[in-house]
Amino acid sequence: QVQLVESGGGSVQAGGSLTLSCAASEDIYGKNFMAWFRQAPGQEREGVASIYTRLGIADYANSVKGRITISQDNRKNTVYLHMNSLKPEDTAMYYCAADLFRDHWNDKRGYFYWGHGTQVTVSS
Repeated sequence: QVQLVESGGGSVQAGGSLTLSCAASEDIYGKNFMAWFRQAPGQEREGVASIYTRLGIADYANSVKGRITISQDNRKNTVYLHMNSLKPEDTAMYYCAADLFRDHWNDKRGYFYWGHGTQVTVSS
């Protein structure tokens, strides 16, 4: 059972930056895809970014392209989400997911493992 622990959330003003971390309890290299999702109150959980850990290939939701970058550190078994130019609509609980078993990285039903989330609040 892989444990995922997110950290780095907080409150920032619009235009600010945050970096979220997702620390895994074991080697992330073989975890296929790892991803970040977010869920705002009353809304569906949506995919933000993913990384294919064996090659470091990233993909992003259209709403965050150019503002958010996902990266990995295999030595630390950690995946990061670097968020810049934050907007109030980025406010949500952010979750880390690992080990995709479905076809599309942004399928919230498609991961074996989830963290408990870290809150990001962006004020205008």
